[in-house]
Amino acid sequence: MNIIKQLAKKVLNYYPSMATKKEYQQQKFTRFNERPVEFGFVFNKMSEYYPKKILDVGTGTTALPHLMQNCGAEVTAIDNIKDYWPGGMVNRHFHIIDQDITNHTIAEKFNMVTCISVLEHIERFDDAVKNMMNLLQPGGILIITCPYSENGYIKNVYDLPGSSYGKGNAFITQSYCRENINKWLSFRQSAIVEQQFWQFWDGEHWTVGNQVIPPVKATATQKHQITCLAIQVK
Repeated sequence: MNIIKQLAKKVLNYYPSMATKKEYQQQKFTRFNERPVEFGFVFNKMSEYYPKKILDVGTGTTALPHLMQNCGAEVTAIDNIKDYWPGGMVNRHFHIIDQDITNHTIAEKFNMVTCISVLEHIERFDDAVKNMMNLLQPGGILIITCPYSENGYIKNVYDLPGSSYGKGNAFITQSYCRENINKWLSFRQSAIVEQQFWQFWDGEHWTVGNQVIPPVKATATQKHQITCLAIQVK
């Protein structure tokens, strides 16, 4: 019986082993992205609040929910698979529930909700933020990371003159501003507990100009294109 179990385990593990080996062998550098800054912000907030239950919105193919679960939290991960991923999507790190955050059926409440580099692709972003805030228990933390410039909203940064990539993409990438955040805070009694500003480009907005690596932590009055935002609800 043990031999049969060992053989079955070997067969079941064959495909994921080959898939990860292929990914390793086919690595090719394209460009640096914003995940080190964003994930660092998420895990710093986890270390401050130690949330028991976390909802990750718009996971895609990333390993973020798996990493958060490794920290001891109970994690639920959702993505609008049928609309945003028309060719289908499989996350090999974690089980993803097909849910649209702008029109979801989730009943439970969470201590933390994370939305990492996702909100900018959601056209009904106010509905998304309102629903995420309403899924938090009192005292819960909403973490949003997204393109941001303090003084003005941009509908699609890829259409800006000097944008270095993204033209012709099937999805938009919005850049938010202070006016957007102030509106989000009105959806529920809440307050910003931390907001970081980061410069990734030498232009005024996300993807515009030359990339700045390593990125520079900035203030609201200095040049920046990304924000890491933590909001606590009452």
